[in-house]
Amino acid sequence: MVVIAAEHVSKFYPLNRYRPSLRHEALSLLRGTAQGPRMEQDGYWALRDVSFEVQRGESVALVGRNGAGKTTLLRILSRITAPTEGRVQVTGRAVALIGLSAGFDMEHSGRQNIFLNAAILNMPPKQVRPLIDEIIAFAELEEFIDLPVKTYSSGMVARLGFSIAVHVMPNIIFLDEVLSVGDSGFQQKCIAKLHELRSEDRTFVIVSHAIEQVHELAKRAIWLDEGQIRMDDTTQEVIEAYRAETVVPPTPPTQT
Repeated sequence: MVVIAAEHVSKFYPLNRYRPSLRHEALSLLRGTAQGPRMEQDGYWALRDVSFEVQRGESVALVGRNGAGKTTLLRILSRITAPTEGRVQVTGRAVALIGLSAGFDMEHSGRQNIFLNAAILNMPPKQVRPLIDEIIAFAELEEFIDLPVKTYSSGMVARLGFSIAVHVMPNIIFLDEVLSVGDSGFQQKCIAKLHELRSEDRTFVIVSHAIEQVHELAKRAIWLDEGQIRMDDTTQEVIEAYRAETVVPPTPPTQT
């Protein structure tokens, strides 16, 4: 059963909304190639004519260089932003972890934010209450759960966001680099939880620069290059092709 369908999706941003970072520009100059969005006189296309489908229970990774369009695509799939052209259909309850503080009211406590995030997903308080202790324990925030979220570290916010996302019974989970936050022990706990959910026929779309996580969590990968699909195949095939093109070989020592 198809649960995610993207049909000829494109996203255009006006020029005044695009501010490439100094690091991004410097890397582009060093490589000697145009890395990132395709610029036009009045803006740029972050995505251009992207089409694919995801079946229920699939785990799919989006890979590509910075500026390739991965997060933009994830935002469109999770309905945070709308495509300029094309359409997206997502079937089932979906949660998105995109940005550490996305969906949080920083003035309210962690406990209050659990109910707030669940409400956004149309999950009433009576369904959340039996899960509240499990959510707090998984996030390892028992001592801090009644403090305002603005007092949390970025790692604490990420742990709470992840714990809410995986405990509110989602059919589809969108993840953007959230597993790179926190210590290795918590990362492994998150990965184990994702494996558990995958065994329950949940669907994942993951953005990560950590290739080992991509291999571990996704059986399929889509390589985005300058806003277009370069390759859509098994994770092994895509990662091998991606590495062959993007990994710069070491410079041999100078002979004296």
